[in-house]
Amino acid sequence: MLAQLSKRGTASVSDLARPHPMSLPAIMKHLDVLSSAGLVTRTKTGRTVACQLGARPMEQAVEWLNRYQVFWSGSLDRLAAFVEEKK
Repeated sequence: MLAQLSKRGTASVSDLARPHPMSLPAIMKHLDVLSSAGLVTRTKTGRTVACQLGARPMEQAVEWLNRYQVFWSGSLDRLAAFVEEKK
């Protein structure tokens, strides 16, 4: 669903549900979890609920992953140098 929203920007709940083999209540529960995490915002216009991707939590996750990438890249580079030295 996040990938669908990243491509489309905004989509209705029924549009998001269409390609998934899940019941509409299951889709709604999934969207509740994504909304709680701040990954999806929902707005209701009449009977239609539109969903939109919330980027800030994703940005925070990328920042966190980048910090660990720097750590692990350095550690793995040192391990590779150590292994090459022992050969």
